[in-house]
Amino acid sequence: MVTTIVIVVLALIAALLLFAATRPDSFRLVRSATIKAPADKVFPLIADFHRWTAWSPWENRDPDLKRTYSGAESGKGAVYEWEGKKTGTGRMEITDTLAPSKVIIKLDFFSPFEAHNTTEFTTEGRGDSTTVTWAMSGRNNYTMKLVSIFMNMDKVVGKDFETGLANMKAVAEKS
Repeated sequence: MVTTIVIVVLALIAALLLFAATRPDSFRLVRSATIKAPADKVFPLIADFHRWTAWSPWENRDPDLKRTYSGAESGKGAVYEWEGKKTGTGRMEITDTLAPSKVIIKLDFFSPFEAHNTTEFTTEGRGDSTTVTWAMSGRNNYTMKLVSIFMNMDKVVGKDFETGLANMKAVAEKS
């Protein structure tokens, strides 16, 4: 009886591990929001890491968060590094911009897990309003494939994107 249970448990674990291997090799998360402000007013909130403290959904999660800025003041070449107990460690670098419509960021997480992704913000102005689209894409290593069986990263990170866009909207519409 015990042998049968052990065999069944091992077979289930093997099936789970094999199923994880079939998960997609890449991911892309996307959220958008419309802000009642022109694109040239919204764009600096994205292209200047110093201004992210006003809207980023992760900025207030860790009271001991350490931030380091280097490179360009804003735009291409600007670098933002963080370290915190709740946020882990990571680095962002703006690799390309097209004012006032696009910012591309190389996003590297070092802990609590390692990941290397690309984040892209696009802004589409329509008169006194701007639609901001926030997208993140990257590769799914085996560990992330396994995690994705139990946790829907689109919903988890997507909620953070929605919060960040709502915060950005509030900041842009207020000032």
